[in-house]
Amino acid sequence: MRDANVLKVAIVDPDDVSRASMKNLLLGVDSLWLEADCSRYEFFIDVLGQATPDIAIISLDADHVKGLSLIQQVSRQLPTCSVLAVSGSQEGSLILQAMRNGAREFLNLPLQLEDVLAAMDRVRSSPSGMTSASTETRIRSSRVIAVAGVEGGVGCTSLAVNLGCMLARHEGNSVTIMDLDLSLGDADVWLDLVPDYTVQDVADNIHRIDYSLLKRSLTQHECGAYLLPRPVQMNDRSSVNGETLKRVISLLKSTFSHLILDLSKNYGELEMAALQASDTILLLSQLDLPGLRNVVRLNQYFEDYEGINDKVRVILNRMGIEDSQISLSKAKETIGREIFCQLPNDYQAMVESRNNGVPLMEQAPKARITKAIEAVAEVFNEDSGEVAAPKKQKKGLFSFLSNG
Repeated sequence: MRDANVLKVAIVDPDDVSRASMKNLLLGVDSLWLEADCSRYEFFIDVLGQATPDIAIISLDADHVKGLSLIQQVSRQLPTCSVLAVSGSQEGSLILQAMRNGAREFLNLPLQLEDVLAAMDRVRSSPSGMTSASTETRIRSSRVIAVAGVEGGVGCTSLAVNLGCMLARHEGNSVTIMDLDLSLGDADVWLDLVPDYTVQDVADNIHRIDYSLLKRSLTQHECGAYLLPRPVQMNDRSSVNGETLKRVISLLKSTFSHLILDLSKNYGELEMAALQASDTILLLSQLDLPGLRNVVRLNQYFEDYEGINDKVRVILNRMGIEDSQISLSKAKETIGREIFCQLPNDYQAMVESRNNGVPLMEQAPKARITKAIEAVAEVFNEDSGEVAAPKKQKKGLFSFLSNG
């Protein structure tokens, strides 16, 4: 059965080769459902009446006059169906006429995956967006969650990996974990995976990548989560820059419900591009003076980038590792923001999980740290734009999630 969150698409193109190429591209995108394809302009209205798609893709190249007339006909008779015109021509008058006739987007042939996905996103977010029966239920958007640390060794990778695995076990979720510590990342170790491809391979092929190549570049763990690891060699990262990363994230968002980014602590071009592309930033610290000081420093640094500070949620990790002389109230006063949640120190469970390459939910399902990360996962499992702190449990066992 088709997911109600997926857009239904119908295409018309009298050219068999061009139509087959479009079909192959669209069939590989999980967020799109190819409801129908048609080889004759004159039959397409009837096809749309039966298929009731959200998007109609009309190729103009076989006959510009018929194609433009069809765009106008669809726009008038089926106002809830958004029209995308496609053509190998870049003639300004053709583009202008297609838009005047009611096309929402104009894309060049041969279609590029990135262009199609960007056009679909624009149609979805448009104030006059789709109102057909299949889209009355709000489309669930992808969530990009950056996991960042105020210093090395605060537990970013352990949280990113385990959060991703816990989200992946929920029906309807699809999750990718991207290791963006390009020098020393070890997300593959935490999952005991030996990937064939890395983020470098995707970056090197970004200008010709399609869905099938993207999917082959990911390695799937048995829990369901996919991994895109850091480059094999430390010097194999020349083509991974901020703009390339944003394009990779855009492609992954079209297919996966959750994208977890495990960042390095450099906070250079790559890290800032990742933060800008993220919906939520989980900033990890410990309850000590160096960590809290760096939270303040990063908050000040993020002020130079519009919108980033609003997405930051501070997490205090390894709570209880030692009796801290800093109270939670003092910590909140110091950093000037609320504590999103606290994760307990559970050294044995975490070390065994890492050394065995087994996620916490399998290695230590009853451990305090497992329950704490499960509570965080539930926040991002809910189909809501709000990112509220994990709910406090009534029993004392979960009191470490308290913000008090």
